[in-house]
Amino acid sequence: MDRSPIGNPTRYDIAAWTLTGAGLVLVLLLHLLPALLAGLLVYELVHILSPRLRIWRMNRELSKVAAVTVLAVIVVVLVTLIIVGIVAVLKTDAGSISALFKQMAEIIEGSRHALPAWVLENIPANADQLRQALVQWLRDHARDLRGFGTDFGRAFAHILIGMIIGAFISLREARPAKEVGPLAEALLDRAARVGEAFRRIVFAQVRISALNTTLTTIYLTIVLPLCGVHLPLTKTMIAVTFVAGLLPVIGNLISNTVIVIVSLSHSLPVALGSLAFLVLIHKLEYFVNARIVGTQIRARAWELLIAMLAMEAAFGIAGVVAAPIYYAYLKDELKSRNVI
Repeated sequence: MDRSPIGNPTRYDIAAWTLTGAGLVLVLLLHLLPALLAGLLVYELVHILSPRLRIWRMNRELSKVAAVTVLAVIVVVLVTLIIVGIVAVLKTDAGSISALFKQMAEIIEGSRHALPAWVLENIPANADQLRQALVQWLRDHARDLRGFGTDFGRAFAHILIGMIIGAFISLREARPAKEVGPLAEALLDRAARVGEAFRRIVFAQVRISALNTTLTTIYLTIVLPLCGVHLPLTKTMIAVTFVAGLLPVIGNLISNTVIVIVSLSHSLPVALGSLAFLVLIHKLEYFVNARIVGTQIRARAWELLIAMLAMEAAFGIAGVVAAPIYYAYLKDELKSRNVI
């Protein structure tokens, strides 16, 4: 297929690519990914809501700045409340993550007699071994987890600062555009592409996770109770399903594993029924993913998996979260140069 000719990159383009790449790597090395994601989220929400509220149609610059400021404050407050709400749900006595792990350990220990031999060979023998395995995993990944919530106060401070920065940047569009130098213009173009990659991946994944969570909620709170099955920690499993679902591909594996293991607390047939239902859900999601994510960045599941594996090997858990966004940005840059 013939492609339209494109000029050679200028030294400013090369400098902007170098600075952007170095900045994205430093974000991971310095554990600032929560701040970056929070800032991008606030900026994109303000950017999307402003035209719908007809803010850009205001004649006076002061009115635009005031309107965008109020909108940015509202977005920051709402996002903060959502984060605090999720943390509160996960920290309640009846629905904490620690309680979920403990429950899963007890279920595995109590269900060993009902599991096939090939399964027993690949799971801990008792709750103590599972707990030791979890502690060892946490110790091995402590450095990675620190930036994502092990030290919640620090992570939340980064998120809050990131949201404030995103709010300030969103005010820029309310003011008249000023002439900038060629390097600044190239950097602004790179920043716009990173923001676009974030918007495409994250907002698409939120829709996918919301669909998955809705179907899972129906199954856990309606279908199973109608069958006389009442599983423990339902609220926590729903919260885990939504949060884990924000990670492409592997998020579903995490949430499904939790639900199937907790289903074992009732019986093996219920666990198998849960597995069958979840497989059915994800067959439906396969087409939804192809439509939403595939049309956004034109990437297949295996492409995202390779990116996530490579980023996880290089940067740990932070790399898994950042991989889809970074990959979408890289692919956009390559497409803009007619390289792919």
